[in-house]
Amino acid sequence: MASFMFLLFFCISIPFLSVSSSQIVLPLSHSLVNTQFNNTHHLLKSSSVQSTTRFRNHHHGHLPRRQISLPLAPGSDYVLTLSLGSDPAQTISLYMDTGSDLVWFPCAPFECILCEGKYDTSATTPPPNVSSSAFVPCNSPSCSAVHSSLPSSDLCAISRCPLVTIETSDCSSFACPPFYYAYADGSFIARLYRDSISIPMSSPSLRLKNFTFGCAHTALAEPIGVAGFGRGALSLPAQLANLSPQLSSSFSYCLVSHSFNEQKFHRPSPLILGRYSLNDEEKKQSVDGESDFQYTKMLDNPKYPYFYCVGLEAVSVGGSRIPAPEILKRVNSKGDGGMVVDSGTTFTMLPAKLYEAVVAEFDHRVGRVYKRSRETEDQTGLSPCYYIDDSVNKAAFAKVPKLALHFVGNATVVLPTRNYFYGFTNGGDGVGKKRKVGCLMLMNGGIDANSGGPAALLGNYQQQGFEVMYDLEKGRVGFARKQCSTLWDSLNRGR
Repeated sequence: MASFMFLLFFCISIPFLSVSSSQIVLPLSHSLVNTQFNNTHHLLKSSSVQSTTRFRNHHHGHLPRRQISLPLAPGSDYVLTLSLGSDPAQTISLYMDTGSDLVWFPCAPFECILCEGKYDTSATTPPPNVSSSAFVPCNSPSCSAVHSSLPSSDLCAISRCPLVTIETSDCSSFACPPFYYAYADGSFIARLYRDSISIPMSSPSLRLKNFTFGCAHTALAEPIGVAGFGRGALSLPAQLANLSPQLSSSFSYCLVSHSFNEQKFHRPSPLILGRYSLNDEEKKQSVDGESDFQYTKMLDNPKYPYFYCVGLEAVSVGGSRIPAPEILKRVNSKGDGGMVVDSGTTFTMLPAKLYEAVVAEFDHRVGRVYKRSRETEDQTGLSPCYYIDDSVNKAAFAKVPKLALHFVGNATVVLPTRNYFYGFTNGGDGVGKKRKVGCLMLMNGGIDANSGGPAALLGNYQQQGFEVMYDLEKGRVGFARKQCSTLWDSLNRGR
């Protein structure tokens, strides 16, 4: 996490959540930023820095498996709310992240170093109290998983178990040792615990016992927890499927579009756990008649097994198809290559050469109509940006070329213009004349495609307005254009 994190986050209370024998629907609320940092170019700069930090951190091959970046950039995060325990139940709010595979949150007593001024803590839920008797034993598979699969004998030794206890495999009374997570500019130490969690509902309330989570009492610049949705045994969807047999581990979400210059509440974004095929009513809610998902195969990554990697074949700008490098189409035996579908990164990151080719084609088409705004590029970290003063009548956006992502398996995702070209008023800080500008919302990863690690990331800003399906049973990721707020209504109608 980087130093540009100034959040004021709200969780919208929803009076009902739908549950059936095959799926659960949860609301994802969108975090809002502190108004002292509501200048659009400040928010864009923050998000662009966070996206770059997360992408580059995946390429530190010498780091342990779990040293990953979880950016909490202003204007880019989606929050879900659960209840922990029952005596009494305690509310926890977590950021959803498909790029990690563990659920963790601060626990009382909690000390966060260097957290002052980064968040309005009055808007967050207080750290819950967790009973020390709810620890996970050192011989548990969950303990091995969180410690990168160390054998239980080593874990029991780390926990100072007597030798006779280790020899007889009787380590159940000894707690799993603390584990360490490091991020781009923060870290924490946590222990594993088990307790019941509840999904808030009108009636009845769904409670799952023996849910495993990380409980942190100390952290460096990390005051808010994360719900990991990655491909791992300790992720939230995997545990729900294991503890509730009627659910599958598949899930989907549909992110309601937001703007970096809007300070208002948004409709909830539906998060669907145990996702199944669309029914007829849901298909009616599709956009422009696109009711079918475009599916592409998940690529297994031996180095980052919790990532949702897919293959990218090309990017189209207008009528020009720009081929992706070969390493983007696959993942090799070292875990290098492919594109990670990541809900925790704001903007899509492309390897340098592909990004430069896309920008060159985009600028060839748009630069003939509008003048470049170098000042805006410096302020936001985005490029290219243009002065589009005639966009008051939407003429500017009609001149922006179509952009499409072509995935392996003949899956083509045509992005709405707002998902890759963002218009806003610049110069509102008292310096210079206010002008309407527009920026391309893709970013240069700053690395070569063959430099190791994932070759690209698909950010959540480009996923807005699509239902993104993680079909774990068939090993594929699907995309379908949707009116996400309408999808929420249709899923909960009559509940």
